Amino acid sequence: MVTGASKGIGLAIATALAGAGASVMLSARKAGPLDEAAAGIAGNVATHAANAGDPEAAERCVADAVARFGRVDILVNNAATNPHYGPLIDIDLPRWDKTFQVNIRGPLTWTQAAWRAGMSDHGGSVLNVASIGGIRPGGGIGAYDVTKAALIHQTRVLASELGPGVRVNAVAPGLVRTDFARVLVETHGEAVAGQLPLRRLGSPGDIAGAALWLVSDLAGWVTGHTLVVDGGATLQ
Repeated sequence: MVTGASKGIGLAIATALAGAGASVMLSARKAGPLDEAAAGIAGNVATHAANAGDPEAAERCVADAVARFGRVDILVNNAATNPHYGPLIDIDLPRWDKTFQVNIRGPLTWTQAAWRAGMSDHGGSVLNVASIGGIRPGGGIGAYDVTKAALIHQTRVLASELGPGVRVNAVAPGLVRTDFARVLVETHGEAVAGQLPLRRLGSPGDIAGAALWLVSDLAGWVTGHTLVVDGGATLQ
């Protein structure tokens, strides 16, 4: 199961999982874009429109996945929001609350839903999509960065609680060319790429490859880890 799967990093991860032979439930807020995304994926895929910040929607989506596929072995918490761009000190409380509702409460409630739907019995793997902004402050997206720092720590807490049956890890992308990051790419992308050791911004496929490894048995002795995939940005 992949949240925020209609485009960008979520779609790339869903595509990689399907390509590796997994049955994949794609979830996002709007049904139309979800169906379009699923139509482009070869394999056994289904869709379920759900708001990632709504715990009841998470429960329904997980139940649908179990009904269709028998069980949920992998959960990718990718959905996120960033309704405020600018200094953190200027954010209003409704946008602060919305950012936390989706970016930190959301991954917890989806993980709870998967755990209660059988992952507690048969095991599995949970992957949270964090950000290097959760490791070091970035420009203009302070509230988003704070939630990603919290998500990295939440990953470690859940890894310590849910083992040995369930592994919980995170991937922390740098600046990736997606619609979600369009403002940053358009305003700072060229300058950022020029400073990276690899001299380019990331693609959704770069993150999908790392995600596929983390949720697979190849990473069977890895839990509580945040894998940075940033073209060397955090070396600066």
